[in-house]
Amino acid sequence: VQLQASGGGLVQSGGSLRLSCTGSGVTLDYYAVNWARQAPGKEREGVSCISRGGADIWYADSVKGRFTISRDNTKNTVFLQMNSLKPEDTAVYYCAAKRRCDSAVAVSWGQGTLVTVSS
Repeated sequence: VQLQASGGGLVQSGGSLRLSCTGSGVTLDYYAVNWARQAPGKEREGVSCISRGGADIWYADSVKGRFTISRDNTKNTVFLQMNSLKPEDTAVYYCAAKRRCDSAVAVSWGQGTLVTVSS
């Protein structure tokens, strides 16, 4: 399972970005997809997860109401729409394929995409 995360960049506080996680050589709709982030000097933390069919979605409290996860299985892609960005959202964002959102271990992690939010 190979995943490609993209869409990061530099944005001002209050701005928006949309991250994409695309499967390569794999049908992503076989997996739940998790977004996590790691800020400098901090541990990686979960941000959001969407189940295989999209019926079950989880958000970290820190992003509820600002981030929206969705999936388009026709494009083999999962999106993370990030609105009202804050400087504390600055991190490298990673996507991962999991059997279920509550699985402890990911099947595969993609490389990260850097999000920088300036104040």
